[in-house]
Amino acid sequence: MSEQRPKEKQGADWIRDELADSFDEELEQELDDHRLAGLLDTMAEQPEQETIDRPVYFKELLRLQSELIKLQEWVEHHKLKLVVLFEGRDAAGKGGAIKRITQRLNPRVCRVVALPAPSDREKTQWYFQRYVGYLPTGGEIVLFDRSWYNRAGVERVMGYCSEGELQEFFHSVPEFERMLVRSGIKLVKYYFSISNRVQQLRFQMRNLDPLKQWKLSPMDLESRRRWEQYTKAKEDMLQRTHIPEAPWWLVHADEKKRARLNCIHHLLHQIPYQEIHRDPVQLPPRKHNAEYVRHSVAAQLYVPEVY
Repeated sequence: MSEQRPKEKQGADWIRDELADSFDEELEQELDDHRLAGLLDTMAEQPEQETIDRPVYFKELLRLQSELIKLQEWVEHHKLKLVVLFEGRDAAGKGGAIKRITQRLNPRVCRVVALPAPSDREKTQWYFQRYVGYLPTGGEIVLFDRSWYNRAGVERVMGYCSEGELQEFFHSVPEFERMLVRSGIKLVKYYFSISNRVQQLRFQMRNLDPLKQWKLSPMDLESRRRWEQYTKAKEDMLQRTHIPEAPWWLVHADEKKRARLNCIHHLLHQIPYQEIHRDPVQLPPRKHNAEYVRHSVAAQLYVPEVY
């Protein structure tokens, strides 16, 4: 006997389920955070409780994401160019913030750039050359998950660049960024700042969680050993590259949820935007052709409905 398929939903039931499904991705991500927080509680002698209520967090996040859509449409409509840099130590929460920013935006308008280590060919280029090709054209938003500031951070601490290359970077980067701003690019720079204790706990969490172990790399382990060197490098970087045309903004990131909300709220205030008026969309009726005959599809072509 063949298995019967469930009845198709109709009307209000279908609409309700579709709306609920549109929020499931965020719920899944937050459930993952909640699960990992449980791992932290088992490790910490005095587990810290979240200081922001989950319903408040969800409500604010969805409100801010709706504003991000308005910002996106404003940028697209006026052909603006927005670049946002996300820097910070490993496990500072940059990726989580980027996910929440881009989650409901059009990937053709807002895209994320996360470059791997430079190739041998790229190592011989002008340092900023590999980043220039990813800069936005009119009507685009580009988020850099780490950026040219790799030279002031990991490359400096791990010895991947010479002292001469480092000093040339510090000499060049203010002029490079001023040039970007003069060209019409709005440049926003965020540094996600976490404490020594929180990074240690998040690394331990990754080590215990099978779903997160891939994130714990040998470079992460070495960064723990060189905490103080990274701190000195960060302080030097902020002092030497904080310019009026492109200032640094520090995000307190020990609490992920607060960090995400604060970062998005701040980003929304960097560009004066307004809601773009759009005429209501009228869906056209389907055109029926009496000569059209829909042919059956072989059952073996369908993915098995295990669930």
